[in-house]
Amino acid sequence: MKIGFVSLGCPKNLVDGEVMLGMAREAGHTITADAGDADIIVVNTCAFIDNAKEESVDAILEMAQLKRDGKAKKLIVTGCLAERYRDQLKAEIPEIDACLGTGEVPEIVNAINGTHSPMRLYRSRADVGGGPTNPTNPTPHPGSGITYLYGAETPRVLTTPSHYAYVKIAEGCDYTCAFCIIPTLRGEYRSRDEDSIVREAEQLAAQGVRELLLISQDSSFFGIDKKKKGALASLLRRLNDVAGIEWIRMLYLYPTTITDDVLDAMAECDKVCKYVDLPLQHASADILRRMRRPGNREGYDKLLARIRSKVPNVTLRTTFIVGFPGETDADFEELCAFVRETNFDHVGVFTYSHEEGTRAFAMEDNVPAAVKAKRRGALMALQKTIVAKRQKARKGQTVRVMVDGPSPDMPLVLQGRLEGQAPDIDPLVYLSECDPDEVRPGQIVSARVTGAKDYDLIAALVPSVVI
Repeated sequence: MKIGFVSLGCPKNLVDGEVMLGMAREAGHTITADAGDADIIVVNTCAFIDNAKEESVDAILEMAQLKRDGKAKKLIVTGCLAERYRDQLKAEIPEIDACLGTGEVPEIVNAINGTHSPMRLYRSRADVGGGPTNPTNPTPHPGSGITYLYGAETPRVLTTPSHYAYVKIAEGCDYTCAFCIIPTLRGEYRSRDEDSIVREAEQLAAQGVRELLLISQDSSFFGIDKKKKGALASLLRRLNDVAGIEWIRMLYLYPTTITDDVLDAMAECDKVCKYVDLPLQHASADILRRMRRPGNREGYDKLLARIRSKVPNVTLRTTFIVGFPGETDADFEELCAFVRETNFDHVGVFTYSHEEGTRAFAMEDNVPAAVKAKRRGALMALQKTIVAKRQKARKGQTVRVMVDGPSPDMPLVLQGRLEGQAPDIDPLVYLSECDPDEVRPGQIVSARVTGAKDYDLIAALVPSVVI
């Protein structure tokens, strides 16, 4: 049968979707990019914040309409929304034939074949007090006992561009951040076997992948759950020896688990990107305490100084949440001062989403939506001025760029990324004065920075240097 797949949410969810595609293909089914031509439609959903839930519900409703009007005989919903609200979804959207939670990835073939029997690892709605059945604002449906973890031998179909791939090194989370539902949706932290990750990296390299993006809810926690000291540094050094791989990028590090041996490996391994993605969430000690996050401004200053000392020319990326319950003007000003004085390379800012099932849901959501939006805009404007100064200083520099391919908006211009830029979340480099037919995606080229546009850089190709 033809399987049409719609995947939403984060790269961790994307990997789950790629594994389900691999399992479906191994079972003899074909994959189609046209959901309207599919015999079976799968929607892999996100449920992290309100906007993500609404996007997921909209996608399900759109695919349900396709099922009614088109050739599709079955609609399967997977991922975090299915994990959280499976009973409500099936009750309110009768076109749904099966819901698979985050621990049921291997059940995708049975669901396609109509032989899936829901795993009873989940509490019923009665167990969580019933409540409204509106899928855009439903009652939590948390899972427990989730243990699934894919491995190097698990079939997988890459949906990223062929030159880079995400590698999930662990699943789940042991932290209790007040704003986050992830531990409920994905279970306790569980690291993959190091040998399995290395084998997967070798397989991906053989397929032409040149950049590995290591992901988990906290990549710096890798191995700690298994009491393996120095596991992440060991993994980085082994991956650095994999032939064919040019860049190894770590995403989602945690401030209390970044150890010196990891920073040493980053500094010493030529393929490990000098790039630290460190979601700090805030700088006010009071807000961090309410968020159940570790540290304070003084501790963060020391941590960032240590990172910069250990890894010269490191790129620092972080994310913040504004409008958390109880955030005052003074708290926000402290956050702005932190950003102003720290000079992060990349900053993402989210407005707080009041999510049922989280510890923060018991708090009063007392920062008005308009204030949240205003604070986000002010913080992003501040970061834009910081970036503008840095880009001005880069003019005339020669940089190494991983080419991603022709720009969708400017077909005669190539786009790519610096070592300090991750796909989808960071700015781009636009390469002018080059023939897109002569440089392939995945090649690393030398380019001279000629200017900038907002957050993105503009550069001219130096044709003699291509890796």
